Amino acid sequence: MSNPLPPVWKLMIAEWFGTMFLVLIGCGVVHAAVLLDAQSGVWQVAVVWGIAIMLAIFAVNSISGSHINPAMTVAFAVWGRHPWRLVLPYIFAQTVGAFMGAAILFCLFSGFIAAKESEKQVTRGEPGSIVTAMCYGEYFPNPGSLASGETPYDSAQHERLRSRLSHEQAWLAESLGTAILAIVVFSVTDSRNSARPQSNLAPVFIGLTVSALISVLAPLTQAGFNPARDFGPRLFAYLAGWGQVAIPGLSDLSWLTVYIIAPIVGAIAGGGFHQLVLRPQSISSP
Repeated sequence: MSNPLPPVWKLMIAEWFGTMFLVLIGCGVVHAAVLLDAQSGVWQVAVVWGIAIMLAIFAVNSISGSHINPAMTVAFAVWGRHPWRLVLPYIFAQTVGAFMGAAILFCLFSGFIAAKESEKQVTRGEPGSIVTAMCYGEYFPNPGSLASGETPYDSAQHERLRSRLSHEQAWLAESLGTAILAIVVFSVTDSRNSARPQSNLAPVFIGLTVSALISVLAPLTQAGFNPARDFGPRLFAYLAGWGQVAIPGLSDLSWLTVYIIAPIVGAIAGGGFHQLVLRPQSISSP
């Protein structure tokens, strides 16, 4: 008989804390890279994200299963590995945790954000403020090149950048990346997989998977793969003065289609590929 689940409130606190921790460290390294040039190349950012995910899983896995990602929560429910009655509580807790992580980062980095906006000669809430909004929500193509250097924001350069990656390509990148992540998560936590790592090493392999995916896809879409990681900080940025740069509304729904819907679809597809194709039919002895 499996052990009973802890009370719902305890599960929610675990998911809240795990996602807040993930955003605090993961988005924190984005702040450091964008605002202070503290990182050298995408790999350093990717490694810190991977470590953040690994540590967050270690911290809360024994309580909630450490989903820390609404896309994974939905995929687990679709494929019978998580109760549907807990889907909304998990997603709510994850989003609140991500929002709070972003709020803490704003308190820590607000002076450097203002300095970057002054350096780039942009006003928060106007299109050019994407150079700092990218510390919270995600955008495609990755606007890091607009934020780098000491020259003012160039709207013409921004338009040229936009022409290089279509909405369809961005949607594919986010859904494919999340599908691969889901395949790995389902595989390394499947008792029927004789090649899986020991349970205490699974978070390490999940973190490494995220680091690898970020290294490939972050130059395109900033590599979200997690609706809470995007929407929680994006909502905070909207309220903190970025307004429609953070959440454009009906004029541009890519924040919804690319960074919320695509990861959910990708996670369901990746989980399904594991369950229906890759999963052994019986427990294999090592």
